[in-house]
Amino acid sequence: MSRTGVEAKLPWRQVPKAVRQQVETALGAPVLRASRIWGGYSPAPTFRLALADGRRAFFKATNGDSNEFSTKALYLEEQVYQELGVLLGNWIPQYYATIVHQDWHGLLLEDLGPKSVPPWTPALARGISHALADFHQATRGKELPKWITIPEERLASENWQRVVEQTENFRKLAIWAGEAAPEARAWLQMISPMIDDLMKRPVLATEPFSLLHGDLRSDNLRFRQGRLSLFDWPAITVGRAEWDFVAFAQTVTVEDGVEPEQVMAWYGEKFPVNDVVVDCSIAWFFCFFASRGWRGEIPGLPRVRRFQRQQLGVMAQWAARRWALPEATWANEL
Repeated sequence: MSRTGVEAKLPWRQVPKAVRQQVETALGAPVLRASRIWGGYSPAPTFRLALADGRRAFFKATNGDSNEFSTKALYLEEQVYQELGVLLGNWIPQYYATIVHQDWHGLLLEDLGPKSVPPWTPALARGISHALADFHQATRGKELPKWITIPEERLASENWQRVVEQTENFRKLAIWAGEAAPEARAWLQMISPMIDDLMKRPVLATEPFSLLHGDLRSDNLRFRQGRLSLFDWPAITVGRAEWDFVAFAQTVTVEDGVEPEQVMAWYGEKFPVNDVVVDCSIAWFFCFFASRGWRGEIPGLPRVRRFQRQQLGVMAQWAARRWALPEATWANEL
């Protein structure tokens, strides 16, 4: 990711002195170098810290300039690290401390190193898919904390008929396909009854459940020497594991990796995948991206809408192949 990305990122020297002092006190060593972290989809201050004693740490924070989404997300992630550390074990980075000063609220965590992917290779995609299967299996069918969002709360946030109405029968969505807009609108109208039917099925709210990350993608994971670590937990939820993994599988393709069917097949080597759950998950995320991708940019969250349109395109092509529908060639224009 370019160091001149569209989001503003404070250099370490502009972080309030009291915050920097708290960081050094909590870590027990001076900070020799603080490298800003670009990428992701939020302008929140994030740094990889190199300490005088040779150790490293990761610092992420919100402040008065952060949007409401980022602020709430950080508080929820803090709760995950503080209350679920024993349950999640090596699946999450080690939590060191919380830093609070005036409007600054930050977390000090284990530094997991630079991004593992992309670029994606088949070996990396297979290894991470296997590790995610192990992660979901570890809590499958177990009792989980009551404060975590349950399926009924998360799933009810999406409604296909609302998408149809808000996009004026897909007109506002189809225009993003440019000259292929008429083809896109006709294809969306064709698939609409199938999506509506799958969205109404109860299987995604039917046990067995696992603990789900809720936002699995390359920005939120590291894979080193066979260890998978997951971070950025504001979307944590309980539900069917296939739902979590369907969301991940299509992001591999968006980032120029293998097709989602192959990613799902590797996952299925270690997790008992239910095909109906996969179908309903594809429909749910198709609805999710269709309800958002056509909208204007979100203040403070650059690049999100374009990424959502790319994901919608991959979901459309995946659905076409999986359900033997006409090819969604218009999706290449999103």
